[in-house]
This record gives sequence, structure tokens and C-alpha cells, in this order.
Amino acid sequence: QVQLVESGGGSVQAGGSLRLSCATSGYDVTRRCMGWFRQVPGKEREGVATILRPSGITAYGDSVKGRFTISQDSAKYTVYLEMNSLKPEDTAMYYCAATFRGGNCRTVPSDFDYWGQGTQVTVSS
Repeated sequence: QVQLVESGGGSVQAGGSLRLSCATSGYDVTRRCMGWFRQVPGKEREGVATILRPSGITAYGDSVKGRFTISQDSAKYTVYLEMNSLKPEDTAMYYCAATFRGGNCRTVPSDFDYWGQGTQVTVSS
């Protein structure tokens, strides 16, 4: 059974940084698209960043380009989201997601099949 567990959320002041982690287990496939998404109550889930294994190709949502960086460790079973220059509008529940389908690795929530429980990020002004 595929499992995704996020950690690293918390509260930070505007301009600060946080690093989210997503530990994954329960699968053994070569090709994997991992993503980070975020959602605030009353709004649709927003794509933040994705990374494709084994190529390492990344994609970012427009609102986080240049501030957030997605990466994966050498064993490629943990995915990270480094968030810098945080803004109050980055406040949201952040979710890790995975898909093993073919095709592009896009920041589109409907492309993903497996989701973590989420970790809250709060940025104060």
C-alpha cells in the first residue's frame, strides 16, 4: 500500500523559510511523479511543484517560481519542498502526492492518485 507522510510545516514570519518533507513507502517502481499541492478552505487545491523520477525534471506553479524548490534524496524515496521568501498568501495546508502513470508530470491535482494527510504552513505578516 502506497503511503505518503508529510512533515516540516509550522508557523513563520513573512520572509522566512520552511522545508517540508514527504516520506514515501509501499511501492517499487522506476518512474514516479511526485508533487506538492496546497489548499486553503473554500478554494481549489493548487499545484505548487512536481518532480519526475528518474529524470529529476521539475515543474512549478507560477505563484512560487523562484522562491520554492522541490528535490528528492539520493535513494529517491523522500521528496522535499524548500520554501523561501514566504508570504502570508502562502498560508495553506500542504499535501504531498504521487502518481505512477505515464505522461507529463504536471502540477494538476487530478493527475495524482495517492495523497498524504497534509501539513499546515502559516505565514504571518
